[in-house]
Amino acid sequence: MGSHWHDADLTLPARASGLVVFAHGSGSSRLSPRNQAVAQSLNQRGFGTLLFDLLTPRENQRPAARFDIVLLSARLREALDWAATQPALAPLRLGLFGASTGAAAALLAAAADPSGIAAVVSRGGRPDLVGPQWLSRVRTPTMLIVGGHDDEVLELNRRAAAAIPGDVELQVVPGATHLFEEPGTLGRVAQVAGDFFARHLRPVKPP
Repeated sequence: MGSHWHDADLTLPARASGLVVFAHGSGSSRLSPRNQAVAQSLNQRGFGTLLFDLLTPRENQRPAARFDIVLLSARLREALDWAATQPALAPLRLGLFGASTGAAAALLAAAADPSGIAAVVSRGGRPDLVGPQWLSRVRTPTMLIVGGHDDEVLELNRRAAAAIPGDVELQVVPGATHLFEEPGTLGRVAQVAGDFFARHLRPVKPP
C-alpha cells in the first residue's frame, strides 16, 4: 500500500454502496474494537470498509509519530491512492471515518483533496490538531461526533465546526465519554455515521 507496507482489513459487501476508509487514533491500530464495531455496522448497511495501520510497528514506538498529523494524513492518502488502483474499489465513492488523531488526519486529507473524498465522519476527533488554515479549506461534507460528557473535546469540535466552511454537522451523543464505552453510545455513533454516509456515498440514481 503506497511506499510502505501496512496490515489492513478490507471488507467489501456485494454491490457495495461506497468505501469507508478508517483512520485510528494515537496508540491504536486497525484492531480498535470501537472502529471494528462501527465498520461491521457499515458492512451490514452495504458499505465497504478498509481499516489499516497508519504507522509501521517501528514508527508506532515513537510517540511523536502518533501525533504527526501530516505523516498520518500522508499514509491515509496512500491508502486512498491504492484503492483507486483496485478494479473492485475504484468505482466506489470514498468516505473517511477518523477517531481522535485519525480524525485530524482525515480532515487534512479532505482539505487537500476536496473532490476525491465524498464525506468525513469524526468520532471523538481532535480537529484542533489540523490547524485553522486547513480547517478553512474543508469543503467535504463533515460530521463531528462527540460524547456529551467529553467536555474538552466537545469544545474543540464546536470551534472546528465554526471554522469549517463546508457542510458540517455536530452530533453530540448524550451520556457518552471520550471512548463511547457507555451502553448504547457506540451503537448511536454507528447509526448516525451510517446515515451520513448513506446520504453522501451512495450514487445518485438517474431520473
